[in-house]
Amino acid sequence: MEHFRVVIIGGGPIGIACALEAQKNGLNYVILEKGPIVNSLFNYPQNMQFFSSSEKLEIDNIPFISTEAKPKRNEALEYYRRIVTSNDLNIRLFEKVKNVEKTQNGFSIVSSKNSYTADKVIVATGFYDLPNTLNIPGEELPKISHYYKDPHFYASQKLAVVGASNSAIDAALECYRKGAEVTLIIRGDEVGPRVKYWVRPDIINRIEEGSIKAYFNSKLTEVRQSEIVIDTPEGTVTLQNDFVLALTGYMPNFDFITHMGIKLSEDAKKLPQYDPETMETNVAGIYLAGVICGGMETHKWFIENSRIHAKMIISSILKEKEISTI
Repeated sequence: MEHFRVVIIGGGPIGIACALEAQKNGLNYVILEKGPIVNSLFNYPQNMQFFSSSEKLEIDNIPFISTEAKPKRNEALEYYRRIVTSNDLNIRLFEKVKNVEKTQNGFSIVSSKNSYTADKVIVATGFYDLPNTLNIPGEELPKISHYYKDPHFYASQKLAVVGASNSAIDAALECYRKGAEVTLIIRGDEVGPRVKYWVRPDIINRIEEGSIKAYFNSKLTEVRQSEIVIDTPEGTVTLQNDFVLALTGYMPNFDFITHMGIKLSEDAKKLPQYDPETMETNVAGIYLAGVICGGMETHKWFIENSRIHAKMIISSILKEKEISTI
């Protein structure tokens, strides 16, 4: 059973930033990542372009050079991969953490491959793991997906896209341009206000000209083998359908963090309890980093505004170490 001063759960950009900071300060650490390097980014749509410019995605002042001001998924994958390999970070991939228990001397961590002990634990697991489900009949059918990768798959198909955020709008436009017959189902009365400013006019124009059919103030109520049922302000509509992309957002793995003893707010936000100065949770020795800090408010934290968590956390650990040696 290996012992580390710090175990970092999650090998995304913020987990990598924490590792860089730990390495610079001589702390023995390991990153445990359940998938490949920056697993969440790997699972983004293949043609996705970030809202943030490349310099705002940089970690540890390492330059991120992209073809355009706003980089694409593949450029980000290459950037973070090179950081990991060039700095020889201690990262163990395809190793999912199953359990974290507080012990008398620190923490016991059990993964899908090994067991570890640690003085401190940093949780940087993001929120892309669990989709917000629709909880409707037919959601278990293979024709419906909560993740979108490539528009080619939907060419010449009748595709329904549920959602009004960036992921849904990007998918609708890309699939339409690959020849899909796209129907948008939007719960509110407009395209999401957070949609990228250079994309929003495009989707509005496609809807107005009739290239993409949109149902506003509507919800998908049933998915059938060759049909879908939509509840609209004008009544129930049944459409012929081949595939459904339910891109209604994602949430953190709350069971995982509450099992560690981390408390959540009792309202719908489910905000985890932590000290905003140190990022340490109510469980002494466990820290949160990155988007997971926002609970259900998944638009609150991004790479660009949570990069600072790495320095805050490692600084707190080092100060505690200094105090303990006095």
